[in-house]
Amino acid sequence: MFNQLYQFHRRGVNLCDGPERKSSVDSPCFGGHNRVMSTGPLNTPPSSNLTKIDPASPLSADCEMVVDMVREMSLQTDPQEMVSVFRHRAVKLYGGAGSMSLSRRGLEYPQYRMTRNTLWKENINPWEQPERLPLLSGGLLAELIYGDRPMILNDTSVHHDDPAYEYLKDLRAFVALPLFDMGVALNMVVRFAKDVNTFANLNLADALLTANMFGRATSSLIMAQRLEAAYAQLDREMVRVAEIQKSLLPARLPKVPGLDIAVSYKPADRAGGDYYDFFDLEDGRWGFLIADVSGHGTPAAVVMAMLRSMLHARCIECVTPGELLAEVNKQLCDQSSCYDGTFVTAFFGVFDPAAKSLHYSCAGHNPPLLVDHQANVRELADAQSPPLGIERGVTFLESTTQLASGDTLLLYTDGITEATNESGEQYGPKRLLSCVSEDVPNAQHIIDCVTHKLMAFAASGPQTDDQTLVALRLDA
Repeated sequence: MFNQLYQFHRRGVNLCDGPERKSSVDSPCFGGHNRVMSTGPLNTPPSSNLTKIDPASPLSADCEMVVDMVREMSLQTDPQEMVSVFRHRAVKLYGGAGSMSLSRRGLEYPQYRMTRNTLWKENINPWEQPERLPLLSGGLLAELIYGDRPMILNDTSVHHDDPAYEYLKDLRAFVALPLFDMGVALNMVVRFAKDVNTFANLNLADALLTANMFGRATSSLIMAQRLEAAYAQLDREMVRVAEIQKSLLPARLPKVPGLDIAVSYKPADRAGGDYYDFFDLEDGRWGFLIADVSGHGTPAAVVMAMLRSMLHARCIECVTPGELLAEVNKQLCDQSSCYDGTFVTAFFGVFDPAAKSLHYSCAGHNPPLLVDHQANVRELADAQSPPLGIERGVTFLESTTQLASGDTLLLYTDGITEATNESGEQYGPKRLLSCVSEDVPNAQHIIDCVTHKLMAFAASGPQTDDQTLVALRLDA
């Protein structure tokens, strides 16, 4: 490969053998003066032998130029603008008439793409307009980019049959700076000039280091930009998922004779795994359910949608709450491979307005709180069975309780009682009882009491789980 390259040289090739490097203490950034800093313990007393550094000490012209360049680059948030800044500043930093950028990413020898060229009249964005980039094969530039080495060509002319002749025909000097990615020079910056020996005094090692640091900074900016776009797209999708899930919840509360109903639903993410619903059983009775899919977010929302479909398909056919939960459990177990490790807790009750009775079954869910008209509270905990989707063939226990005018039933998910404040303390059942123990005029009063007290308790503490409340109150 390099034998082909040497035919382009008339004289003077620098393979990263630039002028001897000065030590750091002789760096031009310190005005060419040696300055020594103590590396001893912090409590070392001042010594007259130590040179004090004056912050106002002038920097060399080269160092001032680099400081100005990196300061301006640090202000950029668009990679295309950052490249423009670097190319503008590089004229003073490296010399020459301009530059071109090459890439062999995704290609094989001898193909490469020209991604930028200061001679182009139009500024093409290679990340957004890759189809407009010239694809070339062979010639001087192919040998440079596939050579994986920095190089200075001080007096070179290009043959008219070179694929890049139209870009190189008036140029005589080049400096090739490979930009490494995963150990390979996938990209390259080539500075060029019309006069021979333009880059004869260029420190190739410094130029190579600066170009690669710029390349990494640009890559990081591109990655940040792409991540931001990906997160924005994901957020739009999550908003849509939340809208779909919300549409699966009751659009309005049912009008049940003798029953006042209120609800509160607050997912931890855009979408959640909590679910509540009401079912007209077509014989005057009403079924109502509260459920909690393990986890939250999109996976829980998907299982919640499946659960809703199962319940609406079977609620009329199943005679009792236990039978309905058993049927749903069977279907969830049959499809458990689709949502490995996910389970559902649920409480399903059937209210008979004529008999003022509640027939219910509970699948591992928090027992609802029943508050009578004298503010006495008890849990409906005598029909507990395992959660749904864990074990096949479960028989779900059932129970019936008599209700009276003024009784209130509060159903909730564990996102209420397990909510934490900034100190990590949980809200707990006792604080929940403080609301239901009060004399309440209607179902909405209980919901407001719980949500307001919970908000005050949690303050700025994170919401880590979905929070749902359903209050049912018999008319007095």
